[in-house]
Amino acid sequence: MSKPILQVALDLIELDRAVQIAKEAVEGGGDWIEAGTPLIKSEGMNAVRTLKKIFPTKKIVADMKVADTGTLEVEIAAKSGASIINVLGNVDNSTIEESVRAANLYGVEIMVDFLAIKDVVSRAKYLEEMGVHYINLHVGIDEQMIGKTSIEMLKDVLNAVSIPIAVAGGLNAETAAQAVKFGANIVIVGGNIIHSSDVKEATLKIRRAIDNPIILYEKRRSLDEEIRDIFNDVSSSNISDAMHRKGAMSGIFPINKGVKMVGKAVTVQTFGGDWAKPVEAIDIAGKGDVIVINNNGRKDIAPWGELATRSCINKEIAGVVIDGAVRDVEDIMQLNYPLFTTAIVPNAGEPKGFGEINSEIVCCGQVVRSGDWIIGDDSGVVVVPKERAYEIARRAMEVKKSEERVREEIRRGSTLSQVMDLYKWEKK
Repeated sequence: MSKPILQVALDLIELDRAVQIAKEAVEGGGDWIEAGTPLIKSEGMNAVRTLKKIFPTKKIVADMKVADTGTLEVEIAAKSGASIINVLGNVDNSTIEESVRAANLYGVEIMVDFLAIKDVVSRAKYLEEMGVHYINLHVGIDEQMIGKTSIEMLKDVLNAVSIPIAVAGGLNAETAAQAVKFGANIVIVGGNIIHSSDVKEATLKIRRAIDNPIILYEKRRSLDEEIRDIFNDVSSSNISDAMHRKGAMSGIFPINKGVKMVGKAVTVQTFGGDWAKPVEAIDIAGKGDVIVINNNGRKDIAPWGELATRSCINKEIAGVVIDGAVRDVEDIMQLNYPLFTTAIVPNAGEPKGFGEINSEIVCCGQVVRSGDWIIGDDSGVVVVPKERAYEIARRAMEVKKSEERVREEIRRGSTLSQVMDLYKWEKK
């Protein structure tokens, strides 16, 4: 297998959309077409039969993630037109043995998915002895969150087996090229192709990258830098979707439209317009932080105004969120600074010094702790727990990419209900 194989994973739930995307991906240089697990669960073996009928010369991969009844599941996939069937690598050995026997009987091949495999080298050697045809080094999103990559697994497994190795898990043109350069025979790409508004061009980009792989050694960004960059590239609505409609503050609005706010929270609990702790928080906050203030439900007295806002600008603080009132709005609007509030009044409180900085607070219905990520734009403000920030950022980016494809299909003349096949999923 000299030329690297590009396997396009159709991780969708609507068959018509999957077929159209597959056609565009093939035009862009996709080699194998994968009926993804969500597609198979949604459409059953009809997904495999349809893809085989439309692409008779292409290998169709059925990502069954077989966990039991290996003989039966391989049989139905093979009879439906699959050339390769995906089996989970952490199942009992008897299931893999039965899958291999069935594959040999029906003239198909077995690819074993290494999702959540710990000792990858030993498992790879054993599976090769069992007769599997391909190994798929697959890193899930939770493992990616802690910095694990399939390329690191590849380096370990490459010299341990002689069967072809596939690599999967969040690959783009750059990382796919790295995988090939390090020895991968097959790269499996899903989201960075199927969620693109221009599937053909996205596939071509990856095709060119893996056919002429170049490893670019760039200075590695810190995790916080990567999280910030992603949150700057997605919307608060994308993030809300990624969190299953959680994390959005209620009753809050921006003083200035069209300005984005991303940063880690410096929390402030104050009372009755007491502006001492909110102002002192400016000295504590660092560049790129967001000050989040709970005014204890008071909307008739403002703990914040223009002078505090100018101080934030001097310190390059990313923005301010106030569950309470703000004043000097005319001046703040001229500064075009990201400031979100629940009320506007001219009254200021007194700097008495009550309250706390960097304690856990409740702001506009959301619990906020020091270090949680705060993202604000014209649609509102969302709170992302610091422990899940990277995962949520990645999921929000997938939401954004998915919407780009839906937007393109609507541009071509479809409607949202047609694209999402709403009538099929309505409760009867």
